Amino acid sequence: MDMLIKFIFAAVLAGTPLLFGTVGEILSEKVGHLNLGVEGIMSIGACAGFMVGYITDNFALAIIAAFGAGVLAALIYAVLTVTFMANQNVTGLTLTVFGIGFANFIGFYMLGKSESNNLKLPETITAQMREISIPILSDIPVVGKLVFSYNPFVYLGIVIAILMGLYLSKTKAGLNVQAIGENPGAADAAGIQVTKLRYFNILLGGGICGIGGAYCSMIINGGVWISNNVGGLGWIAVALVIFASWKPVNAIYGSFIFGGLRVLKYYVPKTTYNIPIAFFDMLPFLITALVLILSSVRKSKGAHIPAHLGINYFREER
Repeated sequence: MDMLIKFIFAAVLAGTPLLFGTVGEILSEKVGHLNLGVEGIMSIGACAGFMVGYITDNFALAIIAAFGAGVLAALIYAVLTVTFMANQNVTGLTLTVFGIGFANFIGFYMLGKSESNNLKLPETITAQMREISIPILSDIPVVGKLVFSYNPFVYLGIVIAILMGLYLSKTKAGLNVQAIGENPGAADAAGIQVTKLRYFNILLGGGICGIGGAYCSMIINGGVWISNNVGGLGWIAVALVIFASWKPVNAIYGSFIFGGLRVLKYYVPKTTYNIPIAFFDMLPFLITALVLILSSVRKSKGAHIPAHLGINYFREER
């Protein structure tokens, strides 16, 4: 039982960056934009969050910087695909390459200015990112560990997912967003500001992805700067959008399930199963591929895929 509790706890921690990336991508896809630049946006957010935290020793500023950097990275994508009608797939892939390279460049630059051979966050900010201990609640057997003992990023991610779910399903703006994803021409004819809402959703989604990147650089890597610190999680997040059926709240359990796949290798008895560690490293990406395959089957069965996803909207053609 104790091992199971530890596994679930570790799965939630490992799935948190996926939660941010998935919710951010859902917002973009809901307005018809398939952003394959999630990995690059998360990398830029990881760099901004870590470096601002390293320089200022302020956790709140680090989160704001990660969000702002994600917004700016998404702005590049939005300008190219919304305003200039560039191919969404090519733009997203280019943004990924740029984002990873830019983050690594800044990391090497900062390492060169450092007196030591590494960059490590100050203890003050590291202490602010540790698991929260809520009096009485955190001491409840089982429930206390599984519900009331996580770091601030976990609770922030869950709150954002719930708020974005309410935004898309319960507000007029959210319903307009869904109308744009289904038929931007009809939405435009109905007086909905298509371009404005597309920019807003893409930028907001980029900012949320940026926070997920900060989690990778500040939590997963133990507060030490490592190049390529997102490590492919952005690609898994894109597939998780399908797994979550384009619903932010579903992304909560979807990301934690994939988080469990990421840490499974640490909890499978090595003496019982003679399975190479490389198999467990591959498992999340294997399941991701299966999700993409299954999505092609679901597409013809009324899945919640925005009808205009990946297609640029030319107002003159409506």
